[in-house]
Amino acid sequence: MNVLVVGSIAFDTIETPFEKVQQTLGGSAIYFSTACSFFSKVNVVAVVGEDFKMENLEFLKNKGVDFKGIKQEKGKTFRWHGKYHNNFNERDDLETKLNVFENFNPVIPDEYKKCRFLFLANIHPELQLDVLNQIEKPEFVALDTIKYYIDNNRDDLIKVLKNVNAVFLNDSEIRNLTGEHNLITAAIKTIELGPEVIIIKKGEHGALLISRDLFFSVPGYPVEEIKDPTGAGDSFAGGFMGYISKVKNTDNNSLKRAVVYGNILGSFCVEKIGVKKLKEINFTDIKERFRKFREYVSFN
Repeated sequence: MNVLVVGSIAFDTIETPFEKVQQTLGGSAIYFSTACSFFSKVNVVAVVGEDFKMENLEFLKNKGVDFKGIKQEKGKTFRWHGKYHNNFNERDDLETKLNVFENFNPVIPDEYKKCRFLFLANIHPELQLDVLNQIEKPEFVALDTIKYYIDNNRDDLIKVLKNVNAVFLNDSEIRNLTGEHNLITAAIKTIELGPEVIIIKKGEHGALLISRDLFFSVPGYPVEEIKDPTGAGDSFAGGFMGYISKVKNTDNNSLKRAVVYGNILGSFCVEKIGVKKLKEINFTDIKERFRKFREYVSFN
């Protein structure tokens, strides 16, 4: 079962206490599709510039990711430059050049319009709503957003939230959206806006999965050394959406397992800079980490 993701493809310059890389492949669509492809076929809608070489995507094409939805426009590809502090909880965004992404107008190819599972990555809420209007009766739609859109495009974001099944937010974003400090209260308020399922990402501290009849908390998978948290949230979403697409089920038990798989893909992502670690692992590695995680959280 195919998953459709609409998001960004970028060249990232990343500085961490360990190393610095320049113009490495990044963007929400890349991290998401890399993680999701371990479970499901993925269709990508994004935009790149004239400077982008399609062979950059060969490793994903070999994993069954389809890029017929990519537009190559005149100009340069989206670029981002960030520097992480020693604790990785603080980051300086040194430079953001949207380039062709600034005028991104996602057009969904006809063959993608019947995808049952849709992930609306971090793009303007108006564009997210436009994508929704192009898809024919999706079964499960999940959305990601950021503080900028919560602050500056709240009305548009609320319109989108009324039409999705799930939303991924970190703890500061959901507090900002609802005005509630308590995460449980904030999740309940968010459900009242439309989504049935709230996934609160808490980085190294794991995640919360909350619906009207479900509360599920998972700790972060213990990683000995974090090298780069860039893209961990999109990798989490990719693992989550890939799993529910694979099992074709969104009951409570499937959602719980999806959160654990999302947690595990995020844990792999942070172990090396960019998508490097995600390119090195296979599904056996994921299953082994899932087995270990069950041991870690099990007790009598």
